Amino acid sequence: MDNSHLEHDMGHAMKKKAENGHDHHHMIVDYKRRLLICLILTIPILILSPHIQHIFGVHEILRFYGDSYVLFVLSSVVYFHGGYPFFKGIYQEIHSRNPGMMTLVAVAITTAYFYSVIVVFGYKGELFFWELATLIDIMLLGHWLEMKSVISASKALEELVKLLPSHAHKIMHNGEVMDVPLEQLKVGDMVMVKPGEKIPVDGKIIKGQTSINESMLTGESNPVNRKEGQEVIGGSINGDGAIQVEIKKTGEDSFLSQVIKLVGEAQKSRSATQNLADRFAMWLTVIALTGGFITLIVWLILTEQNMAFSLERAVTVMVTTCPHALGLAIPLVAAVSTSIAAKNALLIRNRTSFENARDINTVVFDKTGTLTHGKFGVTDVIPLDDKIDPTSIIKYAASLEAYSEHPIARGIAQEVEEHYPVENFQAIPGKGVKGSVQGLKIEVMSPSYLEKRGYIIDNKEVEELSRQGKTIVLVLVDGILSIAVALADIIRQESKKTVSLLKEMDIKCLMITGDKKEVAEWVSKELGLDQYFAEILPSDKADKIKKIQAEGGIVAMTGDGINDSPALAQADVGIAIGAGTDIALETADIILVRSNPLDVLQIIRLARLTYHKMLENLAWGAGYNIIAIPLAAGILSAYGILLTPAMGAVLMSLSTIIVAINSRFLRINEI
Repeated sequence: MDNSHLEHDMGHAMKKKAENGHDHHHMIVDYKRRLLICLILTIPILILSPHIQHIFGVHEILRFYGDSYVLFVLSSVVYFHGGYPFFKGIYQEIHSRNPGMMTLVAVAITTAYFYSVIVVFGYKGELFFWELATLIDIMLLGHWLEMKSVISASKALEELVKLLPSHAHKIMHNGEVMDVPLEQLKVGDMVMVKPGEKIPVDGKIIKGQTSINESMLTGESNPVNRKEGQEVIGGSINGDGAIQVEIKKTGEDSFLSQVIKLVGEAQKSRSATQNLADRFAMWLTVIALTGGFITLIVWLILTEQNMAFSLERAVTVMVTTCPHALGLAIPLVAAVSTSIAAKNALLIRNRTSFENARDINTVVFDKTGTLTHGKFGVTDVIPLDDKIDPTSIIKYAASLEAYSEHPIARGIAQEVEEHYPVENFQAIPGKGVKGSVQGLKIEVMSPSYLEKRGYIIDNKEVEELSRQGKTIVLVLVDGILSIAVALADIIRQESKKTVSLLKEMDIKCLMITGDKKEVAEWVSKELGLDQYFAEILPSDKADKIKKIQAEGGIVAMTGDGINDSPALAQADVGIAIGAGTDIALETADIILVRSNPLDVLQIIRLARLTYHKMLENLAWGAGYNIIAIPLAAGILSAYGILLTPAMGAVLMSLSTIIVAINSRFLRINEI
């Protein structure tokens, strides 16, 4: 996939809109330009404003014929040029029947402007031009800071899109290597990746071996070793070996493209908490407009104040009550949490389900590929002959099994790093293998086959391992029973720690598996699970989830996303683990790229921290308005405490900045 296409996708993914519907990413430059122009014009407006001149006692020096008209012209430029985003915003809000912050600002500055205009042209009153200019300046500044915060919260996508190089070393049919743009590559092409270079595509190593840094993609800090036949991810960094890679995925199918798509969708998605904040902000807008009108009437009629004072109070109420902080309270935290999740290889597809993860009280794990590696490995080696060394015999068996493709054989073969040469290898289907290793006749056979040959296996430890559901094979050396090898689906190292930490959080840990009861019981005891369900068909897993939910469980189902799809869909939160590079799992709400069960814990922690941060922001936004509205209305005017419209805007912008800063403090610690 070419970089221009990636950037196009990223641009769509990063469209993070505020409550008024403006695209922050595209508007940030425009707001900055308008702010600079208005700030420059505000200086002469302040100098020419009678109120400011009286404060500094310079009105006799700075007054000149026609100065009010100059003030009018300068203020008109600020009003129309600086106020344009707010006029555009009020149109969109009214058109969508969702009045909000832009409506308040537009009404406030328009009221101040036209009242001042009629004063310039003959009506007896005070000019509000300096309040108008400073109010617009502060509102533009607040918007600009807001946009910068939102854009910086989406930096994860920008970092991702920079991962791919612009060109690749394509191996042509004649063997020559030619540098070509990425968009010219297609599935089946061969590329060379030199040491230290970024891998340009998803593919499979055809020649060579190396170590690869995948930390920016999967969060795994340690380089991973890759050899012929293994897959590599586009965007990861090649280590010290040159490799040749056959392209397997391009365009939208590539891992990086899918990550960008998922993160972008999560950042744009709206949750129940966001909708609640939006409704609250809309009602606050209605309250502000109503409050401003009531404030005007009360001061003008009931207290017999002049129009200028009463209008100033009304404008201050409307400006101060802007639900700016509330509009940012949720989306900023959402953007930050989604970026944090992506950096930690936790891909959120459904924000509502992610937020629901804070209430999870039951985690249900699939066994194979989730709590276990999904492949056989040696768990026990039991000596059957006191005269032999089990360590050397397992090496003989591993050397022999290296010639077989059977899953059990591979489990034994990987038990040792170096293998001895084997002669006269022979596979006996369904029974085992035999051959010569270092002059010895080695046989690795099933117990049932050896019993038919007359061998008697009388060992309590072997019997116990068999009852646990483990697979037993026997190794003979020159016809003598030497060792028994027990194999099972190897439990992940992180699984036990995951279960322990979840139980510390008062979260029940259950397991659903289609495997035999004996195997499930062994895994359950090893990990300390609260309960397990064995021999469950994939189609019946969802029914088990329903029963757990009916008993009061708020369930997160964690599985590999293939045969667990019905259960993932039924659970309150569906978490796909073991996805690797194939992350397009439609039924999962959250995808764990690293295949690490501990990431289930990280998701729950992040969901709880995100919710608490949202509550903090909402509390600040609501609390600020509870205090600010009475002050803006002039309730303490008898004590000489009055807020000007500009000061109200300062407080409003300050609350917005505090919310933005608070959102950036969201963090999750490594486990």
